[in-house]
Amino acid sequence: MNDELWTLEQLSERVADLLANGYGGQRNGRVRELPNGRTIRWYTTIGLVDRPLDTQGRVALYGRRHALQLAAIKQLQSRGLSLAEIQEQLLGISDEKLTTIATTTIDVVQVPPGVEIPLDRFWRHQHPEPKNDTVTNVVPALRLGDSVTVLLDGATRSLDDADIAELTEAAGPLLAAIDRLGLSPRKERR
Repeated sequence: MNDELWTLEQLSERVADLLANGYGGQRNGRVRELPNGRTIRWYTTIGLVDRPLDTQGRVALYGRRHALQLAAIKQLQSRGLSLAEIQEQLLGISDEKLTTIATTTIDVVQVPPGVEIPLDRFWRHQHPEPKNDTVTNVVPALRLGDSVTVLLDGATRSLDDADIAELTEAAGPLLAAIDRLGLSPRKERR
């Protein structure tokens, strides 16, 4: 996926390839699992995805950055972010950071102790305000894949995007060891 140019249909296939491993899919039934041509054109119109790199006649041609942008959008949507929030996060982002978002499955859930969150529509849950001016403890959690979630019980603050990127990169050897030792969930064979 370097200097190749793709048609709209081929671009959709490249996005599917990027999301093939570790993509949890969309939790909101109103959001498509993968972008189709109409969605890609809409994202381009609203400035969420760069304009095509070139055209051949009436056929628009797209490149690697477009595939990364679309995969990142789908990853962020799967975490419950709105298009406006996604636009803020992706505005002016480097290809390196875009690649990290597009290809890494990360579920960050910060839940106060004792709060039950229904799994359907969890991203819309509003945490109740603490009572009597007490501070509720929040334990940051970072989901690194199908088999590993890191709980940071001693953390003194929430995780930001830079923390997530650094911890995800540092977790590479751990995830490789888990796979090598046969401790990760088995993938279905085709």
